[in-house]
Amino acid sequence: MMRTKWGFDFKIGFVLAVLVAGMAVVSLFYTPYDINDIEPADRFIPPGSRFLMGTDNFGRDIFSRVMTGGRYTLLVSVCTVLGSAAIGSSVGLVAGYAGGLSNEIVTRLMDAISSFPGILLALVMVSLMENGPFTLIVALLVLFIPGYVRIMRNEMLQYKNSDFVKTAELMGASHFRIIFVHILPNTAPSLLSATILGLSNAILAEATMSYLGLGIQPPTPSWGRMLSESQNFLFNAPWCALSPGIMIMVTVMAFHYIGEGIRRRYC
Repeated sequence: MMRTKWGFDFKIGFVLAVLVAGMAVVSLFYTPYDINDIEPADRFIPPGSRFLMGTDNFGRDIFSRVMTGGRYTLLVSVCTVLGSAAIGSSVGLVAGYAGGLSNEIVTRLMDAISSFPGILLALVMVSLMENGPFTLIVALLVLFIPGYVRIMRNEMLQYKNSDFVKTAELMGASHFRIIFVHILPNTAPSLLSATILGLSNAILAEATMSYLGLGIQPPTPSWGRMLSESQNFLFNAPWCALSPGIMIMVTVMAFHYIGEGIRRRYC
């Protein structure tokens, strides 16, 4: 049910998200400079008209790398959130509808996964699989599933005994139809809000993993990896770290504002 108008924070978040996403999409077709073009003569040039965000220790254009890095960061985050939302929602709805032992087993399993340190899980995944974007997506997906299971399980418990569900049961509707046709649409606002908010958490998680060397590998840029590579010259060339750091902060804030705006309007 709609309760409030779109707030100012939602509008700001939407504009910022469009700008970040647009920059990532543009990088598919155009960047001011080649992201791997090494120019020793252009090392550590401060931001200016020639290089909007300056250059790094290899003379590479930081703005071009930030544009491309956003593409990979958003790709990993979106895949993680969509995958965990799809799996977690299905498991949570089915467990809540089934109740009893099935619900108890799922709840305890999700508690166990949530208690597992994320970095340790990523290290285990990297040791078992090839270090790269797919491994990072799988590790983050497993970490994010419990949150969606809990949300959708609670939503199911709220609607499980509703009149429209009882009516559907009396009319002979299958369990699948009741769960995914009658109940799931009513949970859409909560699921949408949780998914948008999950994007901000996924971006932070991806940046953290890449910073630790567990995510996107060089020479492919990602914001977290760029932060890690620039920490050794933070004081003599701070723009190398500030540029990806500000992009992470802006993107996280954008999706957080959008998610909160949706939650206040519909939930």
